This record gives sequence, structure tokens and C-alpha cells, in this order.
Amino acid sequence: MHIVHLSAVNNWGGGENHIENLCKELQNTYPEVKNTIFCVKDKVFHNRLKQTNLDYVTPKLAVKFDPRYFIKLGFYCKKHKVDVIHIHDTSAIVLAILADKFFALPPFVFSKKTSFPIKQRKKTLYKYNYPKIKKILCVSEETKNVTAQAITDHNKLITIYHGTNLATKSSQTDFLLREKYNIPTDKIIIGNIANHIRAKHLDTWIDVANEIINVKKDNRFYFVQIGTFTERTEPLLDRMNELGLEKHMSFLGYTPNASNFIPQFDITLITSQSEGVPQVIYESFYHKTPVISTDVGGIPEIIQHKVNGLLAPMHQPVPLADCITELANDKELQEKFITISYQKLLDNYTTAQMAAHTMEIYTEIVNQTH
Repeated sequence: MHIVHLSAVNNWGGGENHIENLCKELQNTYPEVKNTIFCVKDKVFHNRLKQTNLDYVTPKLAVKFDPRYFIKLGFYCKKHKVDVIHIHDTSAIVLAILADKFFALPPFVFSKKTSFPIKQRKKTLYKYNYPKIKKILCVSEETKNVTAQAITDHNKLITIYHGTNLATKSSQTDFLLREKYNIPTDKIIIGNIANHIRAKHLDTWIDVANEIINVKKDNRFYFVQIGTFTERTEPLLDRMNELGLEKHMSFLGYTPNASNFIPQFDITLITSQSEGVPQVIYESFYHKTPVISTDVGGIPEIIQHKVNGLLAPMHQPVPLADCITELANDKELQEKFITISYQKLLDNYTTAQMAAHTMEIYTEIVNQTH
């Protein structure tokens, strides 16, 4: 069996981490299956794949529907007898459809990794209901429910949680947060890993720090944010300075192997307004760092409030700040969350389980095709 994985994004994020994890796991567990990643030439994902032994092809993508990408895909599929094309982002769907029009490609699988509703526009609905898409793999039940509103055939929808790769875990970092940013040993580090995109709502991150530092006057905490800067970054930094938080907070930008820093966090804080399930939750479970999060998307499927973490509504910094104070003051609660979350990860959310479920889908589709 030969699977091609399509990525048409320029940055590195949870979606690309999922592709890498999935392909590594499939390579180790099912060596008879060939996996080839199509990713944009000379972008972050391409540069990262150079450090792996994964097979990849790097078409150029200068504009959204660059013919160099979909023509290369078409010729590759014909030459290498590809069995399934696994599409990993929305831009790649259109590229696959365009290639199919010219080359009659093999069947598609699409991974829906966010809980954004699909827009009820004719072209968008055509794209997601394209007949070559045989299965839509949803990252959570909430993502599945949201996606169902736009999909005609609900039998195509299946939930496969992504999980984390236990074999690649490390706490090795090029520097220590406390040393580099002169964070005193008695400060509690509140960490966040998220690219500066709308879904992550890092404005709430700033608001939470303001509530704790300036309103509650609680200076026990230091906030560390790791993630790729975008056009949203400058307003965030301006707001941080306006609120006088620059001595209580650091933005690191894109940092390779960002999850390796999680053991240096005392608490992971997620302030997203939309999610499938963020990878940082699984990574925090593994590294035994307790999690506080907004209750959006599939997150409540992974974290039960006051059972293995704390949840609060999105866009509401005061309840999130109260959660931080509560957890910081209760070591027993921290230990409870860590213990339950770690076991939950091992039982349900590993890449080995994800790869096995995904492989079942590939096999089913190939058997139906032949």
C-alpha cells in the first residue's frame, strides 16, 4: 500500500506535527506501507522533514492553487501507483481536486483537525463533499458533530484522536527558561504553546496575566508563550507593554521542539476560542504538567473539569485566572490531575493507537477500490 499525505501550509503547527507523528508511527508499525509527504518547498515543514528519515516530495506553491503543485501530485500518483491520498488541510483539498480533474487520482481521506464550522457556501460544500473523499477523520467528537452539518453522507465521518508519540519524547532544550529570562526559582511558570493565530485567542492570554498581576496583585507568576509570530503579534506585544506586563511575561516566537519546554512549565494554560484537540494537552499529560484550558472544541472530551484539569469559558480571563490561583495553591490537586492525565494518555491518546485506527481506514478504502 502507498499513501500520499498532502500538506499545503507554510508554517509549522499541530496539523504538521500530526502528519509527522502519523508517518513515523506507520513506518515503524507497518513497514510494508509506503508513506510519502507532499509539503511546500523550502518552508518550515520541508526543513523539518530534512532531519527525519521520512519520504517526502516538495512541490512549489507560490500562489494558493499553484499548478506546479497539483501537476506534480498527478504525475507522482500515476508513476508510483499511489493507493490513497490523505489530505491534511483545507488548501490541499482544492489542490487534490484539481489534480483529480486532470489525472483521475486514487481515493481521498481528509483529516478535519479544527472545530471551525464549514461555511454553507456552494463551492465550499462541493469541496468537502467531493465524491473522491471516502472518509473524513475528525480529531474529536465535537469536530465530528460540527462537520456533520455540512456533509451529506454522515457515514464518511469518523473520530480518531491524534495522541502523542511516546517514543520521541524529550526534555532536552537549547536553554533553560529560568536562566535565559532570569525567572526566579520561586516564580510559578505559566506556559502556553500556540502559533499567533485567531483560534488561539492570545488576547485572553494577556488578559489573564493582567488579571493576576495587576488586579489580584499576585506576583508569584511568570508567563511564557511559545509559537510562531504573525500579523497578530505586534498588537499583543503592544498590549503587554501598555499593561506593564513586560517584566512578567516572555514571547519566544517559533522555537524548534517546543514541547520539550513543557517540563519547565509549572502549569500549562490554553486560552483558545476554537480547537479540535490541541497537541499541547497530550504533551502536557506526558510531561506531567497540569493543564488549565478554555472548554472549546474537543477539549472537554480529554479534560474533565476538576477531575484531571480545570476548564473555563472562552474569552473570560477572570475564571481562568481564578483557576490558576486555585491550582497553584493546591499541590494535592496538581498531583491528582497529573496522575489521572498521564494514565489517560497511555490508555487512549498515543500515536500507536491513532496509527492503528487510521490504518484500518486505509485498508477499508483500498479493499473497496480493488
